Amino acid sequence: MHFKNPDRIPVQYYYCPVGYYEHGDKLNDLYAGLKGDFAPIVRVKPPAPPASDFDAEGKYHAFKKDEWGVLWEYRIYGVTGIPKEYPLADPDRIASFTTPPLPAIVPPPAQISGNSFYRLEGCGSLYERMIALRPEADVLCDIISDEPYIHKLADSIIGYDAALVERAIASGADGIAFGDDYGTERAMLMSPALWRSFFKPLLSALFKPAVEAGLDIHFHSCGYIWDILSDFAEIGITSIWPQLPIYDMGCLAARCRELRLAVAIHTDRARTMTYGSPSDVRELVLRECETFKLHDGGGWFYIEADNGFPFANLAALVNTIKEIR
Repeated sequence: MHFKNPDRIPVQYYYCPVGYYEHGDKLNDLYAGLKGDFAPIVRVKPPAPPASDFDAEGKYHAFKKDEWGVLWEYRIYGVTGIPKEYPLADPDRIASFTTPPLPAIVPPPAQISGNSFYRLEGCGSLYERMIALRPEADVLCDIISDEPYIHKLADSIIGYDAALVERAIASGADGIAFGDDYGTERAMLMSPALWRSFFKPLLSALFKPAVEAGLDIHFHSCGYIWDILSDFAEIGITSIWPQLPIYDMGCLAARCRELRLAVAIHTDRARTMTYGSPSDVRELVLRECETFKLHDGGGWFYIEADNGFPFANLAALVNTIKEIR
């Protein structure tokens, strides 16, 4: 996180349900061979979705409403769905909108609270939450038109996220994790100027208490965000989890090192991890390590078993990182 020449390249796991659904206990056995640095290794029970979540052809197809009132449609088990019903499609409903209660506090395992691991606490999202509650095209038009109600909606969501930030600070977390996608694979979804006028002040105010308390700010953002990387650094963001294949790897590594933005290295899931060979995976992992100079600090490997990954590719990913370690 702080470019301080770690004794080993750190590893972070996310225990994505779909990986265990597709590979079962083999995934537990694989992960057990490489300790992570953000949480203790756990053995996840392979999930078994109910029969009611499958259609007449045996394909996964589920609908679930969340605590925000959004009805989601799911086509791949364990993977984020797509909003089917937007509770704020009618802008007149925004005036009476209230955020749900905060989730129950789940104390971290003793090994984590005892500082044996680097602990990130999730603190929500803004744009992604807005476009779940209201159709994305409407949200963007509302921002461009400077509609008063879209500011109210954003302020409500930021208030909810701010309470999560306060919790993270009080709990002694090392950093907070936040996520918003601002780009496609070719460009930003909005102009950098629009992002700076609407989102930047809100995020700056949200992160300020954590920055002042000495916490790191870790930001996940898929899509092209090159134009606002310097803005990220300005508002206290200390690390990013980007969609690596969008960029020239060398240029991104150099820019992030210049800005002192550490990088979570999430090896290309869209192509290499899904359609490549184990040798392709190994070559890419070695190149990521060298390009981002991970031995000198400023980055770590992020491991997640997404849908459609051949197990041989997962094994190549974990074992290559283990070899580097």
